[in-house]
Amino acid sequence: MTETAQKTSALDRVMADIHDLDLEPHLVELETQGFATIPGVLSDETIGLAKQAILGRVEKITGRKIDPETATAQDYEGMTYLPYLLYDDEVFEEILLEPKPLALITYLLGESCMLSSMGCHFKGPGGMPLPLHSDNGNGMPPPYPAYSQVANVNYALTPYSLEAGALAMVPGSHRLARPPRPDEMVLGGPETNPKAVAMDIQPGDAVVWHGNTWHGSFARQIPGIRMNLAVYFCRQYVQSQERHKGVVPEEVLARHAEDDRFQVLLHQKQPYGWQGEGPDYTLMAKNPRGLYD
Repeated sequence: MTETAQKTSALDRVMADIHDLDLEPHLVELETQGFATIPGVLSDETIGLAKQAILGRVEKITGRKIDPETATAQDYEGMTYLPYLLYDDEVFEEILLEPKPLALITYLLGESCMLSSMGCHFKGPGGMPLPLHSDNGNGMPPPYPAYSQVANVNYALTPYSLEAGALAMVPGSHRLARPPRPDEMVLGGPETNPKAVAMDIQPGDAVVWHGNTWHGSFARQIPGIRMNLAVYFCRQYVQSQERHKGVVPEEVLARHAEDDRFQVLLHQKQPYGWQGEGPDYTLMAKNPRGLYD
């Protein structure tokens, strides 16, 4: 961190990044709707590498190749979540650090936020929709605070549409400070929540949302596979879904040895979780004290 950066507040730094990356309109979207869509974040090359790595994981699990363009329900029915993708391919390290989505995540969760999980919702035709829910539903009792404690980036790796099994969002639901009731969770048939919006977006687009925001996904109705990359983040004091502290491969740390932000995201600066050695007071002294640091 430069001397100038040290003299500015965390909020100043966060807003400077928002300005430099021309994200002000997306910040308005995020505040008013509870989510924002950033088009064209990933290049065609990055999308191709990510899809190749995910298909490789599926082939290992199933023992067979899946054609993402023509697969039927007989080839792969419904949705499976593929977890812990970060270490499958270097491309996922690059995606984790994409500046524009990460700037909005930092606005929501502060500079000390960490990666909670990275996975793919791999979806063939048929199966069931993913009901509407809030990511705060993982053990956080309502009413939820107005500020975000977790937040998500959903990258489309294939085209999204209602028929293709798109991500669904409920605009403004982050203001309700509660999870949806059972009758508000439905995404299939005549009882579908009428406020749910299908995200009609293209490969490489990213949707960033506040942890309170209700979201889910529709069942796929057409041949082929819908692939995404869900990159989920949490504040420094929230238990992450995946374990990274103490288990990051040495070659990964070596590639980012000079990148302090990467190390923070991968829990290398997280002071908690000690054993007999006790706390590291140097790290504890750097604990966040506000919403943005």
